[in-house]
Amino acid sequence: MADNHHKVIIIGSGPAGLTAAIYASRANLEPIIFEGNQPGGQLTITTEVENFPGFEHGIQGPELMDVMRKQALRFGAKSFFTNVTEVDFSKRPFTVKTDKETHTADSVIVSTGASAKLLNIESEKKYMGFGVSACATCDGFFFKNLKIIVVGGGDTALEEANYLTKFASEVTIVHRREEFRGSKIMVDRAEKNPKIKYALNSVIKEVLGKEEMGRKSVTGVLLENTKDGSVTEMPIDGVFIAIGHQPNTSLFGGVLEMDQTGYLNVKPGTTHTSIEGVFAAGDVADKTYRQAVTAAGTGCMAALDAQRWLEENELA
Repeated sequence: MADNHHKVIIIGSGPAGLTAAIYASRANLEPIIFEGNQPGGQLTITTEVENFPGFEHGIQGPELMDVMRKQALRFGAKSFFTNVTEVDFSKRPFTVKTDKETHTADSVIVSTGASAKLLNIESEKKYMGFGVSACATCDGFFFKNLKIIVVGGGDTALEEANYLTKFASEVTIVHRREEFRGSKIMVDRAEKNPKIKYALNSVIKEVLGKEEMGRKSVTGVLLENTKDGSVTEMPIDGVFIAIGHQPNTSLFGGVLEMDQTGYLNVKPGTTHTSIEGVFAAGDVADKTYRQAVTAAGTGCMAALDAQRWLEENELA
């Protein structure tokens, strides 16, 4: 069991987990990372990343995560593409179980992220990152003077539709109902925007696209009317899914304090969770910004918080 005891275990990767690993390994804490179902996090389904500092001409999402991982491993972190199936934070050292092994740790950094809620249709997966996106602030820039749609009826959809009019020539909000769930102020703002149009009582049946010289792109969608079942084709250049995010916190239900939507609670200005010695970084605790650079920033914070906590408790 001695080989399975660690000063720091990081659950989840992505910019938060890998940045935490870089800082923790440079502090000689010899962290191990359990990368889980989606090694590299949400950036692995993003093609071009142009808003991460340090890459003047942009970088592919998977490549950025690969570079971060190599940087962490260079300083002594160890990475395992393994799922964590169970945690016990009720006593120290903490226990973290995977499919095959049981590990113990003096401290744990949770960076399991959040997942965009998607439409769950095959064509959506096919064109994800090639015209289909779940992040307006990440990808809006690529749709200058193009026609796009935003799917959703809440504040997120209305806010993203307004934001995307900075780039797109026309934004159509597709919503399955007649009425929006969003706040009145957001509805009013959208209605006053001359670039925003509406396709209400409608759902996307299929995303249409083409592939030329190995490059996929979206060309339109099939919209199904929720009242009469009729199907119409709408030519557009991009699809933004804005039906919300789900934090990946099912593993910590009843273990760590979280808000009503499942995001982990942290003490203001820190990454400390409700259990001393357990820290949270990235989208698993951030429902406001959800950017790669903010996730990386909180990954740094979590590693520093963990290092100081270990030193204060004479565990470092």
